[in-house]
Amino acid sequence: MAHASDGQVLEFKLPDLGEGLTEAEIVRWLVEVGDVVAVDQPVVEVETAKAMVEVPCPYGGVVTARFGEEGTELPVGAPLVTVAVGEVDGAEDAAADGPARGTGAAEAPAAKTPAAEKKAEGSGNVLVGYGTSEAPARRRRVRPDRPAATGVSGRANGRVRAAGPVDGSVRAAEPADGPVPVISPLVRRLARQHDLDLRELAGSGPDGLILRADVEYALRAAAAQGGRTADQEAGAVRVPDAASASSGAFSASSAAPHPDGTRVPLKGVRGAVADKLSRSRREIPDATCWVDADATELMRARTAMNASGGPRISLVALLARICTAALARFPELNSTVDTEAREIVRLDRVHLGFAAQTDRGLVVPVVRDAHARDAEGLTAEFARLTEAARAGRLTPGDLTGGTFTLNNYGVFGVDGSTPIINHPEAAMLGVGRIVPKPWVHEGELAVRQVVQLSLTFDHRVCDGGTAGGFLRYVADCVEQPAVLLRTL
Repeated sequence: MAHASDGQVLEFKLPDLGEGLTEAEIVRWLVEVGDVVAVDQPVVEVETAKAMVEVPCPYGGVVTARFGEEGTELPVGAPLVTVAVGEVDGAEDAAADGPARGTGAAEAPAAKTPAAEKKAEGSGNVLVGYGTSEAPARRRRVRPDRPAATGVSGRANGRVRAAGPVDGSVRAAEPADGPVPVISPLVRRLARQHDLDLRELAGSGPDGLILRADVEYALRAAAAQGGRTADQEAGAVRVPDAASASSGAFSASSAAPHPDGTRVPLKGVRGAVADKLSRSRREIPDATCWVDADATELMRARTAMNASGGPRISLVALLARICTAALARFPELNSTVDTEAREIVRLDRVHLGFAAQTDRGLVVPVVRDAHARDAEGLTAEFARLTEAARAGRLTPGDLTGGTFTLNNYGVFGVDGSTPIINHPEAAMLGVGRIVPKPWVHEGELAVRQVVQLSLTFDHRVCDGGTAGGFLRYVADCVEQPAVLLRTL
């Protein structure tokens, strides 16, 4: 085992890995305590609500501690590893040097060597929302004679909670303006809905982690101060005891398990989907219109394209091409609403999301600049993103920044749906299954390939006339693909 002599111990915290992500689960450690790591070497693989990510460490040196076992869920800003930076010596030197150091050496600031100063600056690489240009405030001398240990404080509601090294070694001061560690986005939303400042709470979880019980107690205490009822006078306002606080229990009314049911934590992809759909329903006044269309000619056109040689064209690529053409005619639906400024922001570029069902749950990869791609380019990009989604290799960048979503729920064998808008977008086109049905064609009853199309839209960005015009244009292109020739 190696160690760094006359160096500094720097703490690397879990960075912000993407838009709106507040936590990540440790999937696999890539280093052990005592390993020598280089600047920007991946040290851990984590799974967020959106993707699997290898997290690189911005410091080079010796790993002195890891925080959390595999399966542990950490909030953004929680420590991941501590790294001793400086000159790396062998294990024999460490054994000889270790006993000579007194306890006072740990308190004295280490003299910076040029190499240590360079490494303390970090790599400069930036994960989303995380800069590495400044080192943490607290630095300590390396103490190789004190082995670092990784601990786990236990399980609560099926979730493993992380604890720091059991010997209490190296811990940087929590920045006053950093993110407040909260056990889940639902708890953060609960506090926001009641205008509760999380910075005023003392979390009862590991390392001050704020639990749902802490927020509920603060809300009950605030209600008691505003005007106590007879029940509250009798002691109904209850301080969470140690057991309920450590388990992150719900309030007494909801904590009792149902005798015939099982509680499943809303976390990972399922938790992210729940939060986003709830926010969409809460903030967006949506409406839905739909129409049946004869897709026979579109299916024939695709068959002709694939018979001519070259890469095969997928049906979803043709539908995406129709979407981008329709958005060019009705740009109101390629927009978002800035609620604070009370403005509608119309977007110049179409980043098309599409719903994909995977073993991990529903994800919405995004095809960048879909308006600038032809059917072949769209087919290739859909195939790449779908394969990455199934393999769990989508990056946060692949899953964010969409401006409009195409939802082909027909693959589930259903005809229609009223989908929920993918916040903060303004619309979503739904496509049902294409099946043979009786249809009046050229004045005669015939069996045709029929599909139901639906458009769910944000009524703030447009009225029904615009939404109906968009959907009608999409249906016309499905029924007569030659309509698209006007915009090619």
